Amino acid sequence: MVFFVSDEVRRKSGGPRMIVTGYASGMVECRWYDGFCVQREAFHEDELIAGGMD
Repeated sequence: MVFFVSDEVRRKSGGPRMIVTGYASGMVECRWYDGFCVQREAFHEDELIAGGMD
């Protein structure tokens, strides 16, 4: 699946909804707020689904 900056995504295994902030070499950089601060991590595109999908 192709993701674009500002898309809302989630990990297939569950977790918070995240916003795509970058993309390079099959890795998708995401940010989300955990209730205390903004978190950032890169995930392989195959680990993610569009935010509204189950």
